[in-house]
Amino acid sequence: MLGVTRAQVPKLYQQGLGLVAKGDHEAAEQVFRSLLVVAPEVAEIHYQLARIAKSGGDAPAAIAHLEQALALKPKETALWELAAEIHGLAGDTDRAVAAFDAMIKLAPAALKPKVEKAHFLQTAGDFETSERLFRRLLKQNPYEGELYRLFLASKKVTPSDPLVAAMVKALKHPRMSEAGKMHLNFAMAKVMEDNGEPAKAFAFLDRANALQQKSFPRDAEASERERVGVLAAQAHGLDRQIEARGTPTPIFVTGMPRSGTTLVERIIASHSLVEAGGETGHAMKLAYQNFGVGEKIRQLRDIPDDALARYAAQYRRSLRGVTHKDALYVTDKSIRSEYVFGFVHAALPDARVIVVHRDPRDIALSIYKNYFKDGTHRYANDLRDIAETIHAFHQSVALWKDRLPGMIHEVQYEDLVTDPEPQARALIAAAGLDWEDACLEFHKVKGTVKTLSFQQVRQPIHKGRAEAWRKCETELKPFTDAWEALTT
Repeated sequence: MLGVTRAQVPKLYQQGLGLVAKGDHEAAEQVFRSLLVVAPEVAEIHYQLARIAKSGGDAPAAIAHLEQALALKPKETALWELAAEIHGLAGDTDRAVAAFDAMIKLAPAALKPKVEKAHFLQTAGDFETSERLFRRLLKQNPYEGELYRLFLASKKVTPSDPLVAAMVKALKHPRMSEAGKMHLNFAMAKVMEDNGEPAKAFAFLDRANALQQKSFPRDAEASERERVGVLAAQAHGLDRQIEARGTPTPIFVTGMPRSGTTLVERIIASHSLVEAGGETGHAMKLAYQNFGVGEKIRQLRDIPDDALARYAAQYRRSLRGVTHKDALYVTDKSIRSEYVFGFVHAALPDARVIVVHRDPRDIALSIYKNYFKDGTHRYANDLRDIAETIHAFHQSVALWKDRLPGMIHEVQYEDLVTDPEPQARALIAAAGLDWEDACLEFHKVKGTVKTLSFQQVRQPIHKGRAEAWRKCETELKPFTDAWEALTT
């Protein structure tokens, strides 16, 4: 783009933002680079180029642009937030922590950056430092219910711990909001469970889930219409595949939440050629962005090859954005990927698909006892809704096994933890890779784990993770009754 004047900078800047929103990062980068020629002192331009470089997995370029932006605006919190994110993705814990410290210095009274630092260290496996920070924050902010839940996700405490007395007091305090009570009830349930009192744990869980459900009710009929409509749109056109172009090769690892997908991802990502992408959500998000949302999504058979190629290119770029630009294989353990396997099959013929199954009772228990981001998994607040959702997932997987035989490799969680090596070898083969012994030593790999399983995956595989439901058989009766009605 030649001949840009300073007067054009505001308009072209907005044009660049629009291109980013559309997913056309290459065109957006050209626009922002042209702006640097006439306005190199504008930190926002460097910031946008840093974001674009990050989305393409080019961490060095992202950091270079970010450092220029910070030199111009060292007191801009948004720049430090991006720095923490980029350094965290790059595995540079020290620089990520330094970015959090910069945010804290800019706003010493703000709670958010302090909590994010403690939580980041928790996900990075530095539980000792994280605990010190959380305990200090809880002492200063005893009525912030979410702090208790975040901290106790990686910490077991006994009923005699002073923290528990503080939690009981906070639950009764008039300053506690309903959201705070919801988080605190989840935290109290964790304490009861850790100390072998499932009945007491469920009393807190029932209150926590009821509070969240009150604010974020579920429309079961709308959810099912969406699932059925999206799957129906992919009923025809499955005999067509475009040519696979570029890297990385995606390895989908999907299942219900809490089914063992993080464990499976870590096994595969311990291979020297693979990087863990985590729960990107991009396959479904980009399908909706390109082809239509929910029931209004376009029929696969009507989508031209160039549109499928654009979808594939955007998706591969999204994977590089959570790893780096030279990644060869990237795992994607997003929930609900099974909605769009037809689009994946057509647009990404090199993709591998692994589906993880687990005893539905263990899945139900783990979903019900864990907090999910408000509004995301609305079925999680009711045991009967959980049964319906697991059953719908099984129906979706069965449909794809019928439509695309041989596409899906299935693994049973209980078999994996009982006899790991043959199951792990089968996983690596299904991913199209040669076996490496490191794949059974995933717990030794450093790095952040941004899922509810961040503590478990730092331990070797063991059988204790199976059949947890037996300790809560009575409390789970609403689920088991609903499950029996659905499956008989």
